[in-house]
Amino acid sequence: MRKLGLLFMAMILVAVLSACGSDSSGSSSGSSKEIVFWNPFTGPDGENMKKMVDEYNKSDPEYKIKNISLKEGDMYTKIQTVVNSGENIPDLMIVHAERIKQYVDNEMLTSYDDYLSDYPEIKEENYMPEAWKIGDLDGSRYSIPLDIHSFVMYYNKDLVEKYAPGALDDNIVTFDELEAAGEKSQQDKITSLGVTWVKPNFLSLYAQNVGKLTENGIDPTIDNDQAKATFQKWIDLYESQVTNKDGEDPAQLFLQEKLIFYPEGIWMNNSLKDAKFEYGLTNAPQLTDDKSKMVNWSSSHQFVMFNSKDRSDEKAKGVVAFIDWIRDNSLEWAKAGQNPASLKILDDPEYQKMAQSFLLKDLEVQASLKIFDYKYNGYVSEELDAKGLDIIFGKIPVDKGLADIQKTLEDKIAKDASNK
Repeated sequence: MRKLGLLFMAMILVAVLSACGSDSSGSSSGSSKEIVFWNPFTGPDGENMKKMVDEYNKSDPEYKIKNISLKEGDMYTKIQTVVNSGENIPDLMIVHAERIKQYVDNEMLTSYDDYLSDYPEIKEENYMPEAWKIGDLDGSRYSIPLDIHSFVMYYNKDLVEKYAPGALDDNIVTFDELEAAGEKSQQDKITSLGVTWVKPNFLSLYAQNVGKLTENGIDPTIDNDQAKATFQKWIDLYESQVTNKDGEDPAQLFLQEKLIFYPEGIWMNNSLKDAKFEYGLTNAPQLTDDKSKMVNWSSSHQFVMFNSKDRSDEKAKGVVAFIDWIRDNSLEWAKAGQNPASLKILDDPEYQKMAQSFLLKDLEVQASLKIFDYKYNGYVSEELDAKGLDIIFGKIPVDKGLADIQKTLEDKIAKDASNK
């Protein structure tokens, strides 16, 4: 009986130790022939990515993909932890383009250089230039783009015809045209322009004002005349009642047909498909109708490999095989409202009919897509999101707001380990 008892206790101990060694997030694959793929697609677009992964796995690749979608903030926090520990590092991960420089400077990413020779179609001319160039650092390729997603402007076709006739003839709506529409529409309690996500709205106009986030790649330059003029434009529109009021939800106003122009991302298109009116997509608000000076804020989801002692060269080649398949099969991602970075998508008749395709089909518009590759863009985003609405709605004077943003950025950057 004593021997049986000891055997029973040993079995329990083995079970407990096995449970403790497992990772409930699925971050580490138990199969040597499985690629663990982390991504931040937890919304409707996650279903599109899952379909793509399932379709790839059905093609019987040597290495199958284990798709793991995590909340964006949790994913970025978790990757720092696992990289520092050296354990449970995913084989492949999607990150936003703006983070790549910081990861490279912290020596966290594996270069693709040794793995691309067998995949000659993964090359610059086959990808959207602005999305491709972000992954080329110090002569090495550290990321390969999945897409380029942009902040544009939705519009109610009937309201445009009534309050801004002709404004969309050139597919560019200027701030002057937005203001003129607002002067007419507010009499009927219709708002011209929605105040939405501050970061892309600010950065798009800031670039049009020839503003820069940095001069030397490290020190921020945001407390300046260009930034003040950018915020002041939005402040003036708010004070003139061209925009929605503080506390009003522009998304609801648009769906209720009480808003003419709704700046938002192309990824929001699927959420508007049940609208009971006809709407369209156009470029973000512009200072001028000169296409050569147009700017549409953009970002990009990029495939990266974080350094891992457990990823073999054979598995890394399996990663690239999956990325190459995505290059050839990205229509499903376009169905999520995105613009795939692979230019092969332009040959697809179904994509050509999609609302967001105008950003890639017209080369002049394509050239307007701007990714802000300042490596501390994450800190800029945090500050614009924290203080931007209060500046626009008059709760913080613009001079004080910009000075506070500048000081906070300087403090955060001074403490950043990648500041070399």
